[in-house]
Amino acid sequence: MSKRSTTGTCNLCGAVFGRTAMSRHLAACKGPASARGVDPPLTSRFHLVVEAPESGAYWMHLAAPVDAPLSKLDDFLREIWLECCGHLSRFSINGVEYWSDPESSSEKSMRAPIGEVMEIGDQLSYVYDFGSTTKLALQVVRAFRHPGASKKVQLLARNEAPQIECDHCRGGGLATQICTECQWTGDGWLCARCVKKHPCPPDSFLPVVNSPRVGICGYAG
Repeated sequence: MSKRSTTGTCNLCGAVFGRTAMSRHLAACKGPASARGVDPPLTSRFHLVVEAPESGAYWMHLAAPVDAPLSKLDDFLREIWLECCGHLSRFSINGVEYWSDPESSSEKSMRAPIGEVMEIGDQLSYVYDFGSTTKLALQVVRAFRHPGASKKVQLLARNEAPQIECDHCRGGGLATQICTECQWTGDGWLCARCVKKHPCPPDSFLPVVNSPRVGICGYAG
């Protein structure tokens, strides 16, 4: 079974590229033309590449306003890939840790502006949930000016959903559910037909979703 996805879709123009080629494309992509007569303000943003290093199948390209707090990036990652039960999270940037919910005065919060804690070329790590952990790696690839004054993080591109084969049937069926009891023994990925015959109880199943947190904790997308 392979979970590696080599292509993704540009959210600005719809073009399809691999993760590395997508960086080059986004540096030149203008996206949809602005409405005639509209001249929106420009804001400084970092182009970030985010990936799940343990699988290589899940990656994103993001535009993050440099004056937005780290908490905005945390919120975005949770919303699109991670949030299930309100777990703690943490960024590690140049040897400094920033927490979603600091428990003491010695722990830094995510109120710090993105542009003050990272710069072009930085590689940083992110952890969501310190029990059933999901780890992400991020890199700042460039800075650019982008129309719009919003402090929201913008999705530039994302991997296409990996096609994962069922662990049980021999007909090449694609998994739609994962059994959280059996995934650790290599028998957890199930197509729609095989899930009906699987012996584990219904509350053992989670949907197969386009996220590195698939099958973990209670994450359902």
